[in-house]
Amino acid sequence: MDERDLLARQFEQKRAHLRAVAYRMLGSLAEADDAVQEAWLRLARTDADTVENLGGWLTTVVGRVCLDMLRSRKSRREDALGVHVPDPIVTRADGTHADAGEDAALADSVGRALLVVLETLAPPERLAFVLHDMFGMSFDEIAPIVSRTPTAARQLASRARRRVQGAATPTPDRDLGRQRRVVDAFFAASRRGDFDALVAVLAPDVVLRASLADGKSRLVRGATKVAKQSLLFSSLPMPTRVDRPALVNGAPGIVAFLDGKPYSVLGFTVAGDKIVEIDIVADPARLEHLDLGGVAP
Repeated sequence: MDERDLLARQFEQKRAHLRAVAYRMLGSLAEADDAVQEAWLRLARTDADTVENLGGWLTTVVGRVCLDMLRSRKSRREDALGVHVPDPIVTRADGTHADAGEDAALADSVGRALLVVLETLAPPERLAFVLHDMFGMSFDEIAPIVSRTPTAARQLASRARRRVQGAATPTPDRDLGRQRRVVDAFFAASRRGDFDALVAVLAPDVVLRASLADGKSRLVRGATKVAKQSLLFSSLPMPTRVDRPALVNGAPGIVAFLDGKPYSVLGFTVAGDKIVEIDIVADPARLEHLDLGGVAP
């Protein structure tokens, strides 16, 4: 085995870790893969003999790449509107992960609610929090990535931690079966066109976030508005639509297929037998990057 093959093997051993870092930083599986690929390209151009700690070096590179991506993201329309739905990780509804690979590990370790809160942080805050609180990097290591002193990097993470802890994120019901029954009741009411039944399974302050085609996004708040939106969607003529139950970041969800192709992914947060959050990804460009083979009809 030559040196390049050895380096490639060592990199592959780190890939899952690097992808997990990038996903938490970016909330996008496609961008996470891009960041990891960029780390490999930079490693291939580097004299590996000068790298004392390969894992630390690669994590630093991925962190810097993600930081640049987050900063450039501000120009996107969905972020200008204050709505960004993180990429969902979809696995089988029965909880088996035979076809999901490392995506299953990610789904088991990070929920949609935390990703949504992370989206509200400034890029340096998000990086400092993710690298320190989630991956145990020291502030001495984080400081050069964010171009701060270790003390300033610590302050970034502390500020982010307070915002994460202070965010009004709902605590999902622990029983997945109980959550699934609420989600099923929501879809049954939608199919019947039963407005009152829909409102009954929605929390009064329910939030619906949707990522639509061409980068457009939508934010709907309140049980009445979300119910009306759901009835409008269910009334559209789509005779070949097939809804498949799934787990979306470890919680009950639905993947809709139209003419055999992915049409949308819906993730639900259920607390106190009420739906408190709905996240929808219906952007075809984003759906292309999701691994939905395990739930396809």
